[in-house]
Amino acid sequence: MGDRDRRPARAERAQPGAVLIHAGLRARVNLANGSTLAGLGVAALGGARVGRGPDRLFVGTGYRLPVPPAPAFCLGNVIITRLDGLTPELLRHEARHATQYACCGGVLMVPLYLMAAAASWLLTGDTGAKNVFERRAGLADGGYTDKPLRPFVPRVALRKPAPGRSVTESR
Repeated sequence: MGDRDRRPARAERAQPGAVLIHAGLRARVNLANGSTLAGLGVAALGGARVGRGPDRLFVGTGYRLPVPPAPAFCLGNVIITRLDGLTPELLRHEARHATQYACCGGVLMVPLYLMAAAASWLLTGDTGAKNVFERRAGLADGGYTDKPLRPFVPRVALRKPAPGRSVTESR
């Protein structure tokens, strides 16, 4: 393994809540699990111009399909955007999603992400605010903000039990 493979990816280094993974390892895992190939295919279908990015990522700019509605998204080691380029914050956020693909088994992350987005929407009315994948990728870096729970969401499950009592006893 070369020196480049032993260091955490530049885009992810020293970010709170980020799973640090070597850029080379992430690239190999995402290639093996098919998510990078899926990302390159989606970028091509959407008319994006794909080039090399930092940390063995690919960046596809000029994506033209209407779905997903986000200005940028990630599939494997491919970051796809409608924009002409990415801010350092958005690149960092999407690089963390690339790591999540490697950790979640590739394209299996898509249904997991959709379930997390649905749960977030039910809790807050926003698909990103309580989405575990967006929170771990950095809400602010991805352009998201935290939102309060909807008024009808039971808060009992969120309370901590009194010391020495179980959750059911504290209700």
